[in-house]
Amino acid sequence: MQSSWNTYIGDAGTRGVSGGERRRVSIGVDIIHGPSLLFLDEPTSGLDSTSAYSVIEKVRDIARSGSTVILTIHQPSSRIQLLLDHMIVLARGQLMYQGSPQNVTLHLSRMGRKVPKGESAIEFLIDVIQEYDQSEFGVDVVAEFARSGRKPPQLTEEEMSVSTAAPTPPPANRGHDWKNNRRLALKASEDSDNGFDRSVRSPYNNTSRSWSASHIGVVHQLRFTPTRQRTDQKAPNPMSSSPGYYTYSSDILPGTPTPHSSDYTVNENDYLTPDVAPKTVQHLGPKFANSIFPEIWILMRRNFKNIRRTPELFLSRLVVLTVMGVMMATMFMNPKISMQGITNRLSFVIFTVCLFFFSSNDAVPAFIQERFIFVRETSHNAYRASTYTIAGLITYLPFLALQAGVYACIVWKALELRGPFYYFFIVLYASLLSTNSFVMFVSSVVPNYILGYAAVIAFTALFFLFCGYFMNSHDIPVYWKWMNKVSTMTYPYEGLLMNQYQTNQTFGYDPNMKPVTGFGILSSLEISTVEFKKWENVIIMIGWAAFYRLCFYIVLRFGSKNKRT
Repeated sequence: MQSSWNTYIGDAGTRGVSGGERRRVSIGVDIIHGPSLLFLDEPTSGLDSTSAYSVIEKVRDIARSGSTVILTIHQPSSRIQLLLDHMIVLARGQLMYQGSPQNVTLHLSRMGRKVPKGESAIEFLIDVIQEYDQSEFGVDVVAEFARSGRKPPQLTEEEMSVSTAAPTPPPANRGHDWKNNRRLALKASEDSDNGFDRSVRSPYNNTSRSWSASHIGVVHQLRFTPTRQRTDQKAPNPMSSSPGYYTYSSDILPGTPTPHSSDYTVNENDYLTPDVAPKTVQHLGPKFANSIFPEIWILMRRNFKNIRRTPELFLSRLVVLTVMGVMMATMFMNPKISMQGITNRLSFVIFTVCLFFFSSNDAVPAFIQERFIFVRETSHNAYRASTYTIAGLITYLPFLALQAGVYACIVWKALELRGPFYYFFIVLYASLLSTNSFVMFVSSVVPNYILGYAAVIAFTALFFLFCGYFMNSHDIPVYWKWMNKVSTMTYPYEGLLMNQYQTNQTFGYDPNMKPVTGFGILSSLEISTVEFKKWENVIIMIGWAAFYRLCFYIVLRFGSKNKRT
Protein backbone atom coordinates (compact mmCIF):
# COMPACT_ATOMS: atom_id res chain seq x y z
CA MET A 1 0.00 0.00 0.00
CA GLN A 2 1.28 3.46 -0.87
CA SER A 3 0.27 4.78 2.56
CA SER A 4 2.84 2.43 4.13
CA TRP A 5 5.79 3.46 1.98
CA ASN A 6 8.91 4.60 3.89
CA THR A 7 7.40 3.41 7.17
CA TYR A 8 9.44 1.54 9.76
CA ILE A 9 8.36 -2.04 10.34
CA GLY A 10 8.66 -1.40 14.07
CA ASP A 11 9.31 -3.62 17.06
CA ALA A 12 8.42 -3.84 20.73
CA GLY A 13 9.78 -0.36 21.40
CA THR A 14 9.06 1.39 18.09
CA ARG A 15 5.64 1.93 16.58
CA GLY A 16 5.48 0.71 12.99
CA VAL A 17 3.11 -0.86 10.51
CA SER A 18 0.07 -2.93 11.45
CA GLY A 19 0.22 -6.67 12.06
CA GLY A 20 -1.29 -7.51 8.69
CA GLU A 21 1.14 -5.23 6.86
CA ARG A 22 4.05 -6.71 8.77
CA ARG A 23 2.92 -10.22 7.84
CA ARG A 24 2.64 -9.24 4.17
CA VAL A 25 6.13 -7.72 4.29
CA SER A 26 7.58 -10.95 5.70
CA ILE A 27 5.90 -12.91 2.91
CA GLY A 28 7.08 -10.37 0.33
CA VAL A 29 10.69 -10.76 1.48
CA ASP A 30 10.47 -14.50 0.86
CA ILE A 31 8.90 -14.22 -2.60
CA ILE A 32 11.08 -11.40 -3.90
CA HIS A 33 13.21 -13.90 -5.82
CA GLY A 34 10.25 -15.89 -7.14
CA PRO A 35 10.62 -19.20 -5.25
CA SER A 36 9.12 -22.28 -6.88
CA LEU A 37 7.98 -23.60 -3.50
CA LEU A 38 6.84 -21.44 -0.57
CA PHE A 39 6.14 -22.74 2.95
CA LEU A 40 4.13 -20.52 5.32
CA ASP A 41 3.52 -21.47 8.95
CA GLU A 42 0.24 -19.94 10.15
CA PRO A 43 0.54 -16.60 8.31
CA THR A 44 -2.79 -15.41 9.78
CA SER A 45 -2.01 -15.98 13.47
CA GLY A 46 -2.75 -12.93 15.58
CA LEU A 47 -4.55 -11.06 12.80
CA ASP A 48 -8.15 -9.89 12.65
CA SER A 49 -10.46 -11.41 10.05
CA THR A 50 -9.96 -8.60 7.53
CA SER A 51 -6.17 -8.68 7.73
CA ALA A 52 -6.15 -12.48 7.65
CA TYR A 53 -8.30 -12.51 4.52
CA SER A 54 -6.05 -9.92 2.87
CA VAL A 55 -2.94 -12.01 3.61
CA ILE A 56 -4.44 -15.23 2.24
CA GLU A 57 -5.72 -13.34 -0.79
CA LYS A 58 -2.16 -12.20 -1.54
CA VAL A 59 -0.91 -15.75 -0.98
CA ARG A 60 -3.48 -17.02 -3.48
CA ASP A 61 -2.22 -14.48 -6.04
CA ILE A 62 1.30 -15.82 -5.46
CA ALA A 63 0.07 -19.34 -6.13
CA ARG A 64 -1.76 -18.22 -9.26
CA SER A 65 1.44 -16.64 -10.54
CA GLY A 66 3.14 -20.05 -10.69
CA SER A 67 4.60 -20.79 -7.25
CA THR A 68 3.54 -23.81 -5.23
CA VAL A 69 2.36 -22.63 -1.81
CA ILE A 70 2.03 -24.83 1.25
CA LEU A 71 0.72 -23.20 4.41
CA THR A 72 -0.77 -23.99 7.77
CA ILE A 73 -3.75 -22.01 8.91
CA HIS A 74 -5.62 -22.08 12.19
CA GLN A 75 -9.43 -21.94 12.13
CA PRO A 76 -9.89 -20.30 8.72
CA SER A 77 -13.02 -18.22 8.25
CA SER A 78 -15.61 -19.14 5.64
CA ARG A 79 -14.27 -16.44 3.32
CA ILE A 80 -10.74 -17.78 3.60
CA GLN A 81 -11.93 -21.32 3.01
CA LEU A 82 -13.23 -20.26 -0.39
CA LEU A 83 -9.71 -19.16 -1.34
CA LEU A 84 -8.08 -22.50 -0.51
CA ASP A 85 -7.59 -25.08 -3.24
CA HIS A 86 -6.80 -28.29 -1.40
CA MET A 87 -6.12 -29.44 2.10
CA ILE A 88 -5.16 -32.36 4.30
CA VAL A 89 -6.40 -32.82 7.84
CA LEU A 90 -4.23 -34.85 10.21
CA ALA A 91 -4.99 -36.04 13.72
CA ARG A 92 -2.42 -37.81 15.87
CA GLY A 93 -0.23 -38.26 12.82
CA GLN A 94 -2.90 -39.98 10.72
CA LEU A 95 -4.70 -38.81 7.60
CA MET A 96 -8.27 -37.74 8.29
CA TYR A 97 -9.16 -35.99 5.05
CA GLN A 98 -7.57 -35.01 1.78
CA GLY A 99 -9.22 -33.02 -0.95
CA SER A 100 -10.94 -29.76 -1.76
CA PRO A 101 -12.54 -27.79 1.09
CA GLN A 102 -15.76 -27.78 -0.94
CA ASN A 103 -15.91 -31.60 -0.74
CA VAL A 104 -15.83 -31.78 3.06
CA THR A 105 -19.64 -31.85 3.27
CA LEU A 106 -19.77 -34.79 0.86
CA HIS A 107 -17.03 -36.56 2.81
CA LEU A 108 -18.99 -36.16 6.04
CA SER A 109 -22.21 -37.38 4.46
CA ARG A 110 -20.43 -40.55 3.35
CA MET A 111 -19.38 -41.02 6.95
CA GLY A 112 -23.04 -40.76 7.93
CA ARG A 113 -22.71 -37.30 9.46
CA LYS A 114 -24.75 -34.35 8.26
CA VAL A 115 -23.37 -30.84 8.57
CA PRO A 116 -25.76 -28.68 10.63
CA LYS A 117 -27.27 -25.74 8.81
CA GLY A 118 -25.20 -22.59 9.05
CA GLU A 119 -22.08 -24.36 10.39
CA SER A 120 -18.73 -24.58 8.65
CA ALA A 121 -18.11 -28.03 7.19
CA ILE A 122 -14.39 -27.91 8.05
CA GLU A 123 -15.06 -26.97 11.67
CA PHE A 124 -17.71 -29.67 11.89
CA LEU A 125 -15.21 -32.21 10.51
CA ILE A 126 -12.76 -31.19 13.22
CA ASP A 127 -15.53 -31.60 15.82
CA VAL A 128 -16.30 -35.09 14.49
CA ILE A 129 -12.63 -36.05 14.68
CA GLN A 130 -12.50 -34.81 18.26
CA GLU A 131 -15.58 -36.85 19.09
CA TYR A 132 -13.93 -40.03 17.85
CA ASP A 133 -10.67 -39.10 19.54
CA GLN A 134 -12.49 -38.87 22.88
CA SER A 135 -14.46 -42.07 22.28
CA GLU A 136 -13.39 -45.67 22.80
CA PHE A 137 -12.73 -46.04 19.06
CA GLY A 138 -10.18 -43.25 18.66
CA VAL A 139 -9.26 -41.54 15.41
CA ASP A 140 -8.07 -44.80 13.85
CA VAL A 141 -11.55 -45.51 12.52
CA VAL A 142 -11.69 -42.12 10.79
CA ALA A 143 -8.25 -42.73 9.30
CA GLU A 144 -9.40 -46.16 8.10
CA PHE A 145 -12.36 -44.53 6.37
CA ALA A 146 -10.01 -42.07 4.64
CA ARG A 147 -7.77 -44.93 3.51
CA SER A 148 -10.19 -47.64 2.45
CA GLY A 149 -13.68 -46.17 2.52
CA ARG A 150 -14.86 -48.35 5.44
CA LYS A 151 -17.34 -46.32 7.42
CA PRO A 152 -16.47 -45.71 11.06
CA PRO A 153 -18.87 -46.98 13.73
CA GLN A 154 -21.52 -44.48 14.72
CA LEU A 155 -21.21 -42.80 18.10
CA THR A 156 -23.86 -42.61 20.76
CA GLU A 157 -25.52 -39.34 21.70
CA GLU A 158 -23.40 -39.10 24.83
CA GLU A 159 -20.20 -39.41 22.81
CA MET A 160 -21.30 -36.65 20.44
CA SER A 161 -20.46 -33.93 22.91
CA VAL A 162 -19.10 -31.51 20.40
CA SER A 163 -21.37 -31.75 17.39
CA THR A 164 -25.00 -30.59 17.36
CA ALA A 165 -25.97 -32.84 14.48
CA ALA A 166 -28.47 -35.62 15.11
CA PRO A 167 -26.80 -39.03 15.11
CA THR A 168 -27.42 -41.40 12.28
CA PRO A 169 -28.58 -44.90 13.35
CA PRO A 170 -25.76 -47.42 13.01
CA PRO A 171 -26.15 -50.20 10.47
CA ALA A 172 -27.25 -53.62 11.66
CA ASN A 173 -23.87 -55.07 10.79
CA ARG A 174 -20.92 -52.68 10.85
CA GLY A 175 -18.76 -55.13 8.97
CA HIS A 176 -15.86 -54.76 11.44
CA ASP A 177 -15.61 -55.20 15.16
CA TRP A 178 -13.54 -52.03 15.89
CA LYS A 179 -13.62 -52.61 19.61
CA ASN A 180 -12.15 -56.10 19.45
CA ASN A 181 -10.37 -55.58 16.15
CA ARG A 182 -12.10 -58.59 14.57
CA ARG A 183 -13.36 -58.66 10.99
CA LEU A 184 -16.95 -59.99 10.61
CA ALA A 185 -18.64 -61.58 7.61
CA LEU A 186 -19.81 -59.14 4.96
CA LYS A 187 -22.34 -59.28 2.20
CA ALA A 188 -21.62 -57.75 -1.15
CA SER A 189 -24.64 -55.51 -0.90
CA GLU A 190 -23.61 -54.26 2.51
CA ASP A 191 -20.11 -53.52 1.29
CA SER A 192 -21.41 -51.37 -1.51
CA ASP A 193 -24.15 -49.67 0.42
CA ASN A 194 -22.79 -49.22 3.93
CA GLY A 195 -19.24 -50.45 4.32
CA PHE A 196 -17.37 -48.73 1.48
CA ASP A 197 -17.39 -45.37 -0.15
CA ARG A 198 -15.20 -43.08 -2.16
CA SER A 199 -12.08 -42.09 -0.21
CA VAL A 200 -8.40 -41.33 -0.68
CA ARG A 201 -7.34 -44.73 -1.98
CA SER A 202 -10.71 -46.01 -3.15
CA PRO A 203 -10.74 -46.95 -6.85
CA TYR A 204 -14.28 -45.51 -7.00
CA ASN A 205 -13.12 -42.02 -6.20
CA ASN A 206 -12.29 -39.84 -9.19
CA THR A 207 -11.99 -36.55 -7.35
CA SER A 208 -8.74 -34.64 -7.90
CA ARG A 209 -6.65 -34.29 -4.77
CA SER A 210 -3.39 -32.79 -3.68
CA TRP A 211 -1.26 -32.69 -0.60
CA SER A 212 -1.82 -30.73 2.61
CA ALA A 213 -1.29 -31.43 6.27
CA SER A 214 -2.65 -30.47 9.64
CA HIS A 215 -3.29 -31.24 13.22
CA ILE A 216 -6.86 -30.94 14.43
CA GLY A 217 -7.87 -27.33 13.96
CA VAL A 218 -4.82 -26.56 11.77
CA VAL A 219 -4.98 -27.03 8.03
CA HIS A 220 -2.06 -27.16 5.60
CA GLN A 221 -2.84 -25.94 2.14
CA LEU A 222 -1.06 -26.89 -1.04
CA ARG A 223 -1.90 -25.06 -4.20
CA PHE A 224 -2.12 -27.19 -7.33
CA THR A 225 -4.45 -27.03 -10.31
CA PRO A 226 -6.24 -29.72 -12.38
CA THR A 227 -4.89 -33.22 -12.66
CA ARG A 228 -2.47 -34.06 -15.45
CA GLN A 229 -3.38 -37.24 -17.30
CA ARG A 230 -0.95 -39.90 -18.39
CA THR A 231 -0.05 -40.06 -22.03
CA ASP A 232 1.18 -43.64 -22.03
CA GLN A 233 -0.94 -46.45 -20.59
CA LYS A 234 0.64 -49.03 -18.33
CA ALA A 235 -0.76 -51.94 -16.40
CA PRO A 236 -3.11 -50.68 -13.72
CA ASN A 237 -1.91 -50.56 -10.17
CA PRO A 238 -4.45 -51.79 -7.63
CA MET A 239 -3.21 -49.26 -5.09
CA SER A 240 -3.62 -46.34 -7.45
CA SER A 241 -6.25 -47.04 -10.07
CA SER A 242 -8.34 -43.89 -9.91
CA PRO A 243 -8.46 -41.77 -13.05
CA GLY A 244 -5.74 -39.16 -13.33
CA TYR A 245 -3.24 -40.96 -11.07
CA TYR A 246 0.21 -42.05 -12.17
CA THR A 247 1.21 -45.63 -11.53
CA TYR A 248 4.96 -45.20 -11.18
CA SER A 249 7.02 -42.29 -9.92
CA SER A 250 9.22 -42.57 -12.99
CA ASP A 251 6.20 -41.34 -14.95
CA ILE A 252 6.06 -38.25 -12.77
CA LEU A 253 9.62 -37.02 -12.59
CA PRO A 254 10.32 -36.34 -16.27
CA GLY A 255 7.03 -34.54 -16.70
CA THR A 256 6.84 -32.58 -13.48
CA PRO A 257 5.72 -29.05 -14.37
CA THR A 258 7.91 -26.03 -13.85
CA PRO A 259 7.09 -23.40 -11.21
CA HIS A 260 5.25 -21.45 -13.90
CA SER A 261 2.99 -24.40 -14.63
CA SER A 262 2.53 -26.24 -11.33
CA ASP A 263 -0.85 -27.68 -12.29
CA TYR A 264 -0.36 -31.19 -11.05
CA THR A 265 -1.99 -33.46 -8.49
CA VAL A 266 0.33 -35.38 -6.17
CA ASN A 267 -0.23 -39.09 -5.58
CA GLU A 268 1.24 -41.20 -2.81
CA ASN A 269 3.19 -43.30 -5.34
CA ASP A 270 5.03 -40.14 -6.39
CA TYR A 271 7.17 -40.53 -3.28
CA LEU A 272 8.33 -44.05 -4.13
CA THR A 273 11.84 -44.50 -5.47
CA PRO A 274 11.65 -44.81 -9.27
CA ASP A 275 12.94 -47.97 -10.87
CA VAL A 276 14.39 -46.07 -13.75
CA ALA A 277 16.18 -42.75 -13.35
CA PRO A 278 14.88 -39.82 -15.40
CA LYS A 279 16.51 -39.57 -18.78
CA THR A 280 16.44 -35.81 -18.88
CA VAL A 281 17.26 -33.25 -16.22
CA GLN A 282 15.41 -29.97 -16.36
CA HIS A 283 17.35 -26.76 -15.94
CA LEU A 284 15.94 -24.91 -12.94
CA GLY A 285 17.65 -21.61 -13.69
CA PRO A 286 20.46 -19.80 -11.85
CA LYS A 287 20.90 -20.38 -8.14
CA PHE A 288 21.11 -16.65 -7.42
CA ALA A 289 18.98 -13.92 -8.94
CA ASN A 290 21.89 -11.47 -9.43
CA SER A 291 25.51 -11.72 -10.48
CA ILE A 292 28.29 -10.92 -8.03
CA PHE A 293 28.91 -7.22 -8.74
CA PRO A 294 25.24 -6.10 -8.80
CA GLU A 295 24.77 -8.11 -5.62
CA ILE A 296 27.64 -6.29 -3.90
CA TRP A 297 26.21 -2.94 -5.01
CA ILE A 298 22.74 -3.77 -3.72
CA LEU A 299 24.10 -4.92 -0.35
CA MET A 300 26.29 -1.81 -0.07
CA ARG A 301 23.28 0.42 -0.71
CA ARG A 302 21.36 -1.40 1.98
CA ASN A 303 24.26 -1.05 4.43
CA PHE A 304 24.53 2.68 3.80
CA LYS A 305 20.79 3.04 4.20
CA ASN A 306 20.90 1.16 7.51
CA ILE A 307 23.70 3.42 8.74
CA ARG A 308 21.71 6.48 7.74
CA ARG A 309 18.61 5.20 9.49
CA THR A 310 20.42 4.05 12.65
CA PRO A 311 23.56 6.21 12.96
CA GLU A 312 23.98 5.48 16.67
CA LEU A 313 26.67 2.81 16.24
CA PHE A 314 28.88 4.89 13.97
CA LEU A 315 28.33 8.18 15.83
CA SER A 316 29.02 6.58 19.21
CA ARG A 317 32.44 5.41 18.03
CA LEU A 318 33.22 8.78 16.49
CA VAL A 319 32.18 10.65 19.63
CA VAL A 320 34.25 8.35 21.86
CA LEU A 321 37.38 8.77 19.71
CA THR A 322 36.84 12.52 19.50
CA VAL A 323 36.41 12.97 23.24
CA MET A 324 39.33 10.70 24.06
CA GLY A 325 41.48 12.51 21.49
CA VAL A 326 40.77 15.82 23.17
CA MET A 327 41.59 14.31 26.57
CA MET A 328 44.89 12.87 25.26
CA ALA A 329 45.80 16.18 23.62
CA THR A 330 45.23 18.15 26.81
CA MET A 331 46.81 15.60 29.14
CA PHE A 332 50.07 14.90 27.25
CA MET A 333 50.55 18.24 25.50
CA ASN A 334 53.91 20.05 25.64
CA PRO A 335 55.98 16.90 26.28
CA LYS A 336 59.07 17.46 28.38
CA ILE A 337 62.55 16.51 27.25
CA SER A 338 63.17 14.09 30.10
CA MET A 339 62.77 10.46 31.03
CA GLN A 340 59.31 11.24 32.35
CA GLY A 341 58.45 12.79 29.01
CA ILE A 342 59.52 9.54 27.26
CA THR A 343 57.39 7.51 29.69
CA ASN A 344 54.42 9.78 29.04
CA ARG A 345 54.84 9.33 25.29
CA LEU A 346 54.95 5.53 25.65
CA SER A 347 51.79 5.65 27.79
CA PHE A 348 50.04 7.73 25.13
CA VAL A 349 50.96 5.22 22.40
CA ILE A 350 49.78 2.12 24.27
CA PHE A 351 46.59 3.87 25.38
CA THR A 352 45.85 4.85 21.78
CA VAL A 353 46.31 1.26 20.63
CA CYS A 354 43.98 -0.05 23.36
CA LEU A 355 41.42 2.69 22.66
CA PHE A 356 41.20 1.75 19.00
CA PHE A 357 40.87 -1.91 19.89
CA PHE A 358 38.07 -1.33 22.38
CA SER A 359 36.21 1.06 20.05
CA SER A 360 35.30 -1.87 17.80
CA ASN A 361 33.82 -4.05 20.54
CA ASP A 362 30.33 -2.64 20.03
CA ALA A 363 30.21 -4.43 16.67
CA VAL A 364 29.55 -7.70 18.54
CA PRO A 365 25.83 -7.19 19.32
CA ALA A 366 25.30 -5.33 16.04
CA PHE A 367 26.32 -8.27 13.89
CA ILE A 368 24.71 -10.91 16.12
CA GLN A 369 21.38 -9.14 15.59
CA GLU A 370 22.02 -8.96 11.85
CA ARG A 371 23.09 -12.60 11.67
CA PHE A 372 19.48 -13.79 12.00
CA ILE A 373 18.58 -11.72 8.94
CA PHE A 374 21.58 -13.11 7.07
CA VAL A 375 20.63 -16.73 7.85
CA ARG A 376 17.02 -16.18 6.80
CA GLU A 377 17.87 -14.41 3.56
CA THR A 378 20.64 -16.74 2.47
CA SER A 379 18.53 -19.82 3.26
CA HIS A 380 16.64 -19.18 0.01
CA ASN A 381 19.65 -17.84 -1.94
CA ALA A 382 18.84 -14.15 -1.75
CA TYR A 383 22.60 -13.44 -2.01
CA ARG A 384 25.99 -15.04 -1.46
CA ALA A 385 28.01 -15.08 1.74
CA SER A 386 31.02 -13.80 -0.22
CA THR A 387 29.21 -10.72 -1.53
CA TYR A 388 27.81 -10.06 1.93
CA THR A 389 31.35 -10.10 3.37
CA ILE A 390 32.81 -7.90 0.64
CA ALA A 391 29.94 -5.41 0.78
CA GLY A 392 30.24 -5.10 4.55
CA LEU A 393 33.98 -4.45 4.30
CA ILE A 394 33.67 -1.83 1.56
CA THR A 395 30.81 -0.10 3.37
CA TYR A 396 32.76 0.48 6.58
CA LEU A 397 36.07 1.50 5.00
CA PRO A 398 35.21 5.22 4.74
CA PHE A 399 33.73 5.32 8.24
CA LEU A 400 36.84 3.70 9.74
CA ALA A 401 39.00 6.19 7.84
CA LEU A 402 36.96 9.09 9.25
CA GLN A 403 37.35 7.81 12.81
CA ALA A 404 41.11 7.40 12.45
CA GLY A 405 41.46 10.77 10.72
CA VAL A 406 39.55 12.71 13.40
CA TYR A 407 41.62 11.24 16.22
CA ALA A 408 44.90 11.76 14.34
CA CYS A 409 44.15 15.42 13.59
CA ILE A 410 43.31 16.17 17.22
CA VAL A 411 46.42 14.69 18.84
CA TRP A 412 49.07 15.26 16.17
CA LYS A 413 49.81 18.95 16.67
CA ALA A 414 48.94 19.11 20.34
CA LEU A 415 51.47 16.40 21.28
CA GLU A 416 54.13 17.58 18.81
CA LEU A 417 54.45 14.13 17.31
CA ARG A 418 57.16 13.62 14.72
CA GLY A 419 57.44 11.50 11.63
CA PRO A 420 55.12 11.57 8.61
CA PHE A 421 51.51 12.37 9.52
CA TYR A 422 50.19 10.11 6.78
CA TYR A 423 52.01 7.12 8.33
CA PHE A 424 50.50 7.94 11.73
CA PHE A 425 47.06 8.00 10.11
CA ILE A 426 47.66 4.76 8.13
CA VAL A 427 48.72 2.88 11.27
CA LEU A 428 45.58 4.00 13.11
CA TYR A 429 43.45 3.12 10.09
CA ALA A 430 45.02 -0.34 9.64
CA SER A 431 44.66 -0.94 13.37
CA LEU A 432 40.94 -0.16 13.22
CA LEU A 433 40.55 -2.36 10.16
CA SER A 434 42.28 -5.39 11.67
CA THR A 435 40.49 -4.96 14.99
CA ASN A 436 37.11 -4.61 13.33
CA SER A 437 37.75 -7.74 11.27
CA PHE A 438 38.75 -9.66 14.38
CA VAL A 439 35.63 -8.61 16.29
CA MET A 440 33.41 -9.51 13.33
CA PHE A 441 34.98 -12.96 13.20
CA VAL A 442 34.43 -13.52 16.93
CA SER A 443 30.82 -12.35 16.71
CA SER A 444 30.18 -14.81 13.88
CA VAL A 445 31.36 -17.73 16.02
CA VAL A 446 29.66 -17.05 19.36
CA PRO A 447 25.93 -17.81 19.79
CA ASN A 448 25.01 -14.60 21.64
CA TYR A 449 26.41 -11.18 22.48
CA ILE A 450 27.14 -12.09 26.11
CA LEU A 451 29.66 -14.74 25.10
CA GLY A 452 30.81 -12.42 22.34
CA TYR A 453 31.74 -9.67 24.78
CA ALA A 454 33.42 -12.19 27.07
CA ALA A 455 35.52 -13.59 24.22
CA VAL A 456 36.54 -10.16 22.92
CA ILE A 457 37.52 -8.94 26.39
CA ALA A 458 39.55 -12.10 27.02
CA PHE A 459 41.44 -11.75 23.74
CA THR A 460 41.96 -8.03 24.36
CA ALA A 461 43.64 -8.81 27.67
CA LEU A 462 45.88 -11.43 26.04
CA PHE A 463 46.83 -9.16 23.13
CA PHE A 464 47.56 -6.31 25.54
CA LEU A 465 49.74 -8.54 27.73
CA PHE A 466 51.90 -9.80 24.86
CA CYS A 467 52.10 -6.67 22.69
CA GLY A 468 55.56 -5.75 24.06
CA TYR A 469 54.64 -2.92 26.44
CA PHE A 470 54.95 -4.85 29.70
CA MET A 471 57.80 -7.05 28.48
CA ASN A 472 60.00 -6.65 25.44
CA SER A 473 59.36 -9.16 22.69
CA HIS A 474 62.88 -10.59 23.13
CA ASP A 475 62.34 -11.10 26.87
CA ILE A 476 59.09 -13.04 26.46
CA PRO A 477 59.57 -16.78 27.19
CA VAL A 478 60.06 -18.91 24.11
CA TYR A 479 56.84 -20.83 24.61
CA TRP A 480 54.86 -17.54 24.64
CA LYS A 481 56.59 -15.74 21.77
CA TRP A 482 53.89 -16.87 19.35
CA MET A 483 51.37 -14.79 21.30
CA ASN A 484 53.43 -11.70 20.55
CA LYS A 485 53.18 -12.51 16.85
CA VAL A 486 49.42 -13.13 16.79
CA SER A 487 48.60 -10.12 18.97
CA THR A 488 46.97 -7.46 16.80
CA MET A 489 48.23 -4.81 19.25
CA THR A 490 51.91 -5.59 18.66
CA TYR A 491 52.12 -4.07 15.21
CA PRO A 492 50.37 -0.69 15.74
CA TYR A 493 52.29 -0.29 19.01
CA GLU A 494 55.65 -0.86 17.35
CA GLY A 495 54.65 1.10 14.25
CA LEU A 496 53.72 4.23 16.20
CA LEU A 497 56.95 4.05 18.22
CA MET A 498 59.03 3.64 15.05
CA ASN A 499 57.35 6.67 13.49
CA GLN A 500 58.09 8.70 16.60
CA TYR A 501 61.61 7.58 17.50
CA GLN A 502 63.41 6.60 14.28
CA THR A 503 65.67 9.65 14.61
CA ASN A 504 68.82 10.84 16.39
CA GLN A 505 66.85 13.62 18.06
CA THR A 506 67.28 13.83 21.84
CA PHE A 507 64.15 13.15 23.88
CA GLY A 508 65.64 13.10 27.38
CA TYR A 509 68.64 12.46 29.59
CA ASP A 510 69.53 9.41 31.64
CA PRO A 511 70.69 9.65 35.29
CA ASN A 512 74.24 10.12 34.03
CA MET A 513 73.02 13.11 31.99
CA LYS A 514 73.72 11.34 28.73
CA PRO A 515 71.28 12.21 25.96
CA VAL A 516 68.69 9.58 25.07
CA THR A 517 67.96 9.59 21.34
CA GLY A 518 65.09 8.07 19.47
CA PHE A 519 67.20 5.21 18.15
CA GLY A 520 68.36 4.53 21.69
CA ILE A 521 64.78 4.30 22.91
CA LEU A 522 63.90 1.80 20.16
CA SER A 523 67.03 -0.24 20.86
CA SER A 524 66.19 -0.47 24.56
CA LEU A 525 62.69 -1.69 23.64
CA GLU A 526 64.11 -4.26 21.17
CA ILE A 527 62.23 -2.57 18.31
CA SER A 528 63.79 -2.33 14.86
CA THR A 529 65.34 0.96 13.77
CA VAL A 530 65.20 0.12 10.06
CA GLU A 531 62.92 2.41 8.09
CA PHE A 532 61.15 -0.22 5.95
CA LYS A 533 60.17 -2.19 9.06
CA LYS A 534 57.53 0.47 9.66
CA TRP A 535 55.74 -0.51 6.48
CA GLU A 536 56.20 -4.19 7.23
CA ASN A 537 54.04 -3.70 10.32
CA VAL A 538 51.35 -2.02 8.22
CA ILE A 539 51.37 -4.91 5.75
CA ILE A 540 51.07 -7.42 8.59
CA MET A 541 48.08 -5.54 10.04
CA ILE A 542 46.37 -5.55 6.65
CA GLY A 543 47.18 -9.25 6.35
CA TRP A 544 45.55 -9.97 9.73
CA ALA A 545 42.51 -7.96 8.62
CA ALA A 546 42.25 -10.05 5.44
CA PHE A 547 42.75 -13.29 7.40
CA TYR A 548 40.00 -12.51 9.91
CA ARG A 549 37.65 -11.47 7.10
CA LEU A 550 38.34 -14.75 5.36
CA CYS A 551 37.59 -16.64 8.59
CA PHE A 552 34.43 -14.56 8.94
CA TYR A 553 33.37 -15.59 5.43
CA ILE A 554 34.10 -19.28 6.08
CA VAL A 555 31.97 -19.25 9.22
CA LEU A 556 29.13 -17.54 7.35
CA ARG A 557 29.42 -19.86 4.38
CA PHE A 558 29.64 -23.17 6.18
CA GLY A 559 28.69 -22.50 9.80
CA SER A 560 25.66 -20.18 9.73
CA LYS A 561 22.85 -22.49 8.69
CA ASN A 562 19.13 -22.18 9.25
CA LYS A 563 18.84 -25.04 11.75
CA ARG A 564 16.35 -25.73 14.48
CA THR A 565 17.77 -26.21 17.97
